Amino acid sequence: MAKQNNNQAQQPDLNQQRLVRRDKLAALQAAGKDPFQITKFDQTHHTDECKSLYDAHEAEILGDRALPNTEGMEEAEARKVINDDYNDRRAIMDAQPIQVAIAGRMMFKRVMGKASFCNIQDLKGKIQVYVARDAIGEEDYAEFKKSDIGDIYGIEGYLFRTKTGEISVHAQKMTLLSKSLQVLPEKFHGLTDTDTRYRQRYVDLIMNEESKNVFIKRSQIIKEIRNFLAGRDFIEVETPTLVSNAGGAAARPFETHYNALDEDVKLRISLELYLKRLIVGGLERVYEIGRVYRNEGVDTRHNPEFTLMELYQAYTDYEGMMELTESMFRYLAETVLGSTKFSYNGIELDFGKPFERLTMNDAIKKYAGIDFDTVETDEDAKKLADEHHIEYEDRHTKGDIINLFFEEFCEEKLIQPTFIMDHPLSISPLTKKKPSDPNKVERFELFINTWEMCNAYSELNDPIDQRERFAQQDANAEAGDDEAQHTDEDFLNALEIGMPPTGGIGYGIDRLVMLLTDSQAVRDVLLFPTMKSQGAAKNEANNAAQAAASEKCCPEEGVTCCCETAAPAVEEVIDFSKVEIEPLFEEHVDFDTFCKSDFRAVKVKACEAVKKSKKLLQFTLDDGTGTDRTILSGIHAYYEPEELVGKTLLAITNLPPRPMMGIESCGMLISAVHTEEGEEKLHLIMLDNHIPAGAKMY
Repeated sequence: MAKQNNNQAQQPDLNQQRLVRRDKLAALQAAGKDPFQITKFDQTHHTDECKSLYDAHEAEILGDRALPNTEGMEEAEARKVINDDYNDRRAIMDAQPIQVAIAGRMMFKRVMGKASFCNIQDLKGKIQVYVARDAIGEEDYAEFKKSDIGDIYGIEGYLFRTKTGEISVHAQKMTLLSKSLQVLPEKFHGLTDTDTRYRQRYVDLIMNEESKNVFIKRSQIIKEIRNFLAGRDFIEVETPTLVSNAGGAAARPFETHYNALDEDVKLRISLELYLKRLIVGGLERVYEIGRVYRNEGVDTRHNPEFTLMELYQAYTDYEGMMELTESMFRYLAETVLGSTKFSYNGIELDFGKPFERLTMNDAIKKYAGIDFDTVETDEDAKKLADEHHIEYEDRHTKGDIINLFFEEFCEEKLIQPTFIMDHPLSISPLTKKKPSDPNKVERFELFINTWEMCNAYSELNDPIDQRERFAQQDANAEAGDDEAQHTDEDFLNALEIGMPPTGGIGYGIDRLVMLLTDSQAVRDVLLFPTMKSQGAAKNEANNAAQAAASEKCCPEEGVTCCCETAAPAVEEVIDFSKVEIEPLFEEHVDFDTFCKSDFRAVKVKACEAVKKSKKLLQFTLDDGTGTDRTILSGIHAYYEPEELVGKTLLAITNLPPRPMMGIESCGMLISAVHTEEGEEKLHLIMLDNHIPAGAKMY
């Protein structure tokens, strides 16, 4: 309750700060100094350039000038010697000044009478600025003193080094380029709330340098992929996003409607089929880096909208694609990270060594002790699945069972780069059969850090065989597989014209960026990730607030209205009239029995959807013991994994471990459940984040 009251006390303070900022803007506008009227500023340097330029300039002018030796001197005498030496150095350097014009956001300000300091942040970093009244003028200095953290300035001046050794800009002219009307998060803690970081990425980029560096590195990774492929004579192309038949992958598509054509269309789930048409057309090496859309779940490694790179090369096979993939990944590590060895989540990965190669059956034999090369029929495979508690569907064949065994027993063992080859035919509808074994195909997946990083084939170019496999996919769709592909007649027509032997690769850029930037969740490498709507009530409140701010009560033109300064808060009205509550238990529990249940506060370190389950989320929790606790909870229908990371929850921690989907769940998270108009509603109990992990609940 005290925390709640404290929050209520702080809210008017924030509103008051926003009011003050708008008043300052109004005063500037009234004085004819509206910053929003400025259209440009001639920026000559970034902050990092300023520092490197001054270091080089200083080394050239001062050379090997040694620092004074104050050994044996009294403190006052030593201080004078050091001060005199500093003044001499300043005089020498200031005689040949480096003039700069920098621009950026003010992140810190310290006013000290006739002289002040501030920190300016731009794309490349931060630099201190010395602002003196005598240098910029009394009027401009008075306006600077009224400035706020978050304001954007253009600063002209010269570089110098302070007595503490910090390279700084001595301001000679300051221009306010944009007035910040919102209050940035408190500087010592920055923006730490995960949900807010994702929804307001612009604030995240301002407050968290690590986040900004991830996206700069993402751009560099994509640039180097293009450089690598250009070096191998690939042509970059663009193919349609809206398609009538979304093929090339096993995924559920998004659907929309063309009004002009009065046709239903889908958003692409892959880049494959159009790129292969271009191989047919004679473009022997093509690739595309583009967005694809899959109407599936969201977890730490999956976003419905993501960036895919696919390439196709004529006259090669999957062996050629393995060489290209290994070379590309090694090149990216060297050029982006500077080394073929790097760490992800504390585990060292080595791209310098030759990547291991295993067939899918050999991997299962290695990690599960089962040789599927000796399994004859679908029934035998299903019997093995039953014995090893592998869930499957009636329609699954031996090939599907092999894939399920691989996912269950092998993926988690594949840390260092490993090519998994020669998949079952039934799970690879666009791939050439192996001449030596028609039940397998020439396909590989690259696994790193237990993740599938890419998928590659010797591409199927036999139109008759392809038609048969499309027919099987159509049958799978009829049997209820909503991820099955469908016959694409135009693609078959292209194959009938003739496609040369071709190798192809596809991989997700987002997951690769996660790996190379040591990012723990896919949303950390997406500037604007998919987020669950904040809800109708909150949207209505935002709309009402904006409408209220737009209705002026002040008739004077050009005057900032009082109701523009702070939109009134709109309180959400909650209707409990249709809620049905389960009757209270009549049977009493004695106090001693109740006290045996150990209720503890737990912090969510990670959360992800459990494979092959539509309901379960797997939580990795800090329970205060120093050892991570795993709890599974069937709440995926109510929450996406990412929105729960960083939250403080309530759990019973002394329940016996319970195996669920092959994972031991050690405890239970507490939720509030009720029924509303016949529909079950659930709210996970979330605690104040000030409560430490492991705190006992009474």
